[in-house]
Order: sequence, then C-alpha cells, then structure tokens
Amino acid sequence: MRVDVVSKEYPPSVYGGAGVHVTELVRALRARADVDARVHAFGGPRSEAGTSSYPDLVELAGANTALQTLGVDLAIADAVGGADLVHSHTWYANLAGHVASLLHGIPHVVSAHSLEPLRPWKAEQLGGGYAVSSWVERTSYEAAAAVIAVSAAMRDDVLASYPAIDPAKVQVVHNGIDTEQWSPIVAPDRVRELGVDPDRPSVVFVGRVTRQKGLPFFLRAVAQLPPEVQIVLCAGAPDTPEIAAEVEVLVAELAAGRSGVVWIREMLPRPDVMALLTGATAFACPSIYEPLGIVNLEAMACETAVVATATGGIPEVVVPGQTGLLVPIEQATDGTGTPLDPEGYVRDFAAALNEVVADPTRAAAMGVAGRQRAVDSFGWPAIAERTVEIYRSVL
Repeated sequence: MRVDVVSKEYPPSVYGGAGVHVTELVRALRARADVDARVHAFGGPRSEAGTSSYPDLVELAGANTALQTLGVDLAIADAVGGADLVHSHTWYANLAGHVASLLHGIPHVVSAHSLEPLRPWKAEQLGGGYAVSSWVERTSYEAAAAVIAVSAAMRDDVLASYPAIDPAKVQVVHNGIDTEQWSPIVAPDRVRELGVDPDRPSVVFVGRVTRQKGLPFFLRAVAQLPPEVQIVLCAGAPDTPEIAAEVEVLVAELAAGRSGVVWIREMLPRPDVMALLTGATAFACPSIYEPLGIVNLEAMACETAVVATATGGIPEVVVPGQTGLLVPIEQATDGTGTPLDPEGYVRDFAAALNEVVADPTRAAAMGVAGRQRAVDSFGWPAIAERTVEIYRSVL
C-alpha cells in the first residue's frame, strides 16, 4: 500500500506538535513491510529518500500567506499521482489532499491536530487568509474518507465544528512519543551554559509565542512563585508582532522583580531541551487550546512533573496527582478558549506550580511515573498500527 503523506512541517523544518507527529508517524510507517510511505513537504530541498519538497511559488511572492499555501498545495496534488491513499496534516496541507483525492480518485485521510474555528486569533496573523484557511479545512474535512482525531476531546471538537461529518468517519488515534529519542539527560554543565542554574529549582515552558499556548497567563502566574524558582522560557516564533510585544513587556516586568528569568528564543537542539527538562522541577503547559499536547509527553519522557491546563486532550495525557497536576479552567465558547475568569485561572495555575515546586521529592516521583506512562501508553508502533487499520478501512 502506497501512502503519500502531505505536511507543511517535516525535518529539518519542524516547529510544532503536528510536525513532530508527522515525523514519527512516517518513521513508524516506513518500518513496516506493508506500507510504502512517501512524503510531500513544504520548503526547500531535502535529501531523504521517498521525500519530495515544494517551495513557495515565485508567482505568489508577496501574496497573502494563505494563497502562497494553496499554490504549494496544487503542486503537491499533481505529484501524488500513483498513490493508493493520501494523508494530510493541518489546513496547510488539507487542500493538497482534497484535490489529490478528486484528481486521482483515491481516498483522503485527514489528521486533526487543531481546528481553525477554535483558533480565531489566527485572523491576527492571516488577515483575510483566515477565511481562506477556514474554507479549506471545512471543505477537506467534510469530503475526507476518514478523519483521525489526536484525542477524544479533539473528536468532540471536530463533530461540533463540522456537524455535517458522519461521526463514524472520525476515529481517535493519540499522538505519541519516541521514548528512546526523548529520555532524561542529566547535564548540569550544559544547563549552566544555557543560562540556568542547575542547583536552583526551575519551571520550564517550551512552545511558540502564540495565543494558543497561554504564555501571557503563565508569565503572570510565575510572578507568584518563590524568588528562588527560576523561570525558563524556550519560546520563539511569535505569531504576530502584537503577541510578541505583549510577551516582551511581561518578561521585562518579571525580570525586574526577580532573578533567574531565562528566555531562550532560538529553537534548541533536542538534547538541550531534554537537558533543561530533566533538570527542571516542573514543566508548565498553560495552553488554552491543545488537542493533545505532544510537549507534555516530551516532558514526561524526560521524567519531569507536568503542570498543565485541564483543556482539550491534555487530561488524556496527564494523570493528576500521579504524573503532575491539572489546572481547572472555564472557557469562553466563542472559539477563543479565553478563560472566563482570567485572574482566577492565573491564581490557580500559580497555586499548582507552587504545590509542585514546594515538594521536590513528590515532583521527582511524578516525573518517574510520567515517563512510565509515556512508555506504556504512547508508543509509535501501536499508533502506526491503528493508523494503518484506518487506511485499510477506506480502501
């Protein structure tokens, strides 16, 4: 069975959870004798066998980024000829899969990593392109042979956002983690080189500077932590100048009142991220929208206790009291996910972080339990097997 996987993100250009998912899924599919997995990815040339790359069309240089995306999609749709099935990831790739399905008469499977109706702040980034991305996603999802949701919560969101979809077509296959590639790295010297004191407690955030990740709420919450606790931000790639400016101000205010505020803006190599996570007292995931949250699995695989928002698919990953703590949140139903009581949410997040950092022994035990859960429940071979079952069901 030849499966053509279409994704905006693919190594070496991976900046989010969807890209991690595609990378690991393709690796697991290629390890099987019954699947010929080929990749069509946005961006510059790649040397990997079975992988093709597609740069932006020069004719659309300067156009709205949504239109640039559609140009790449059409080039990919043409190249998919000969596949038995096309599998697209995120709206960026959805039109390629949809058009390829129509053009070549093959099933199109969509993986739902996020949903445009639940990310209205994208209008800040895309302008009128947000209407285009929303149209692409709706059209592709409603016509797909199957939709794979990365969590049960995401399945609910898909059916609520697109009620025309037959519920039987929406299946749950969790995101996963390679616990051989993600594992504890005890490297105090390297942690120190990155600007963090390994002998002090620390709370680490890893994620893009975007509304979805809740970074402004987190920065207000950590101001309530004891002064000896370091705040480590591995945060870059801001969605808009507005969110970048807001975070700049909050970080400056935080650093003015305490030591140990470390902001690493560039994308770190994986060993450095693992070293920071391993050395941390807690990992924080203050997301207000998170279909599953691979980043939580990455922290758990490094034996780090997780403090995360009880939203989306996160409660399917983090076991409260065992692998970390979940922070309750009541959210607006307008698609923004905005906390109805922002100050209460910030206060509750701060309380959960304080509870974990106040008891390093308990935090360490949560970390050990978290890794065990990652190993037992989120391995990629099982995820690939379930994905192939869905492929077979639509052929």
